[in-house]
Amino acid sequence: MRWKKTLQIVDVHCEGEIGKVITGGVLGIPGETMLDKMNYINQVDDSLRRLVIFEPRGCLQMSVNLLLPPTRPEAHAGFIVLQADKAHPMSGSNCICVVTALLELGMVPMQEPQTTVVLDTPAGLVTARAQCEDGRCLSVSLDMVPAFVEQLDVLIDTEQFGPIKADIAFGGVYYALIDVEQTGLSIAPEHARELAAAGVALREVINRQVRVSHPLIPALNDVAYVMFRNRLNASTYQTCTTLPPGRVDRSPCGTGSSANLATLAARKLVEIGDQLTSRSTINGEFKIQLLGRTEVGGRPAVLPRVTGRAWVYGIQQLGVDPDDPLAAGFMLSDTWGPAFPA
Repeated sequence: MRWKKTLQIVDVHCEGEIGKVITGGVLGIPGETMLDKMNYINQVDDSLRRLVIFEPRGCLQMSVNLLLPPTRPEAHAGFIVLQADKAHPMSGSNCICVVTALLELGMVPMQEPQTTVVLDTPAGLVTARAQCEDGRCLSVSLDMVPAFVEQLDVLIDTEQFGPIKADIAFGGVYYALIDVEQTGLSIAPEHARELAAAGVALREVINRQVRVSHPLIPALNDVAYVMFRNRLNASTYQTCTTLPPGRVDRSPCGTGSSANLATLAARKLVEIGDQLTSRSTINGEFKIQLLGRTEVGGRPAVLPRVTGRAWVYGIQQLGVDPDDPLAAGFMLSDTWGPAFPA
C-alpha cells in the first residue's frame, strides 16, 4: 500500500443525517479566518471536498466536516462543512456531529453533566452545550448565530408551480422557506425525490429573482437552500431542507429551523422563551428555542438555540493511491439526480 494522502475520519450521524468528521490528515487550509479558509476551498482548491464527497469514496447523501484549529482564541475548534455542491459556512446537524465526535473521542475533555464547546465557523462563533453521562454525549444544544429575515412573502414566478410565496431568511446561511402545500406535495418519505428535485429547481429560480447579501459578511450572498415547511400545530413544524444537486436533509436542519424561527418572530407568532419542535421527513426532532432578540447590521434578529442528538458509528482511514485514476472523484446522474452539473 502506497498512499500519497491519508485522512482519519469519524463516522457520525445526527437524526439520520450523515456528518462525518475529518480528524486527521489535513495540516491546514490557507486563510486567516475560517471564512477565508472556506473561500479558499470554494474558489481556489476544492480537491479535498471532491475526494471525500464524490464517488467512489463518498456519496450524495452525506456531509463531511473538516476539523481545523480555531482562528479565534475563544474557540475550542474550527470546522467547515463540505457538501456535494461546495463548502458551506454553517450547519446545525453538522455542528452536533462535530461536538459529539470531539467529546466522545476525547479531543475536547468531557465534563459531566454538561460540557461547553465553542466552535469557530465561517458564519461566526457557535457555542454548544452538551449533556453528558457515562462518557456519552446525550444531546447537544447550540446557541446559533443570530438569525434574521431578509424578506417575507416574496412572490416568486415559477414555471412548475405558478406564482408562489417564499420567506427569505438567514439562519447561518440563507434559506428560502416555502409552505409545502404550494407544491401539491407533502413532507413524507415517499415524496422525498420529488421534493428534492423541486427544491433544487426553485433555488435556481429564486436566486435569479431575489438578491441577498449578509450585512456583515458580504461573501454570504446567495440562497443556499430551499426548506419546505408544514405547520402541524402551534409549536410543531415539519421541515424538509433540499440540498444541491438533489437530495433532502435527513435531519430537521438546525440552520433552516433557525431561519424559520426568525420568520415566526417577525410575524409575532413566538416570544422569548418559547420552544418549537422541528420534525424531519423521517420524524427526527430538534428543539428550537427563542433565547432573545438582537440586531445584525441594524436588522432585527433572533437568538436561536437548537437541541439535537448524534451518534458515532464508525472510524475509518481514507487513502489515495498515486496511480488511482479516480482520485478526483466522479458523479453520475443516476444517483446525483436531475440537477447533476454539466
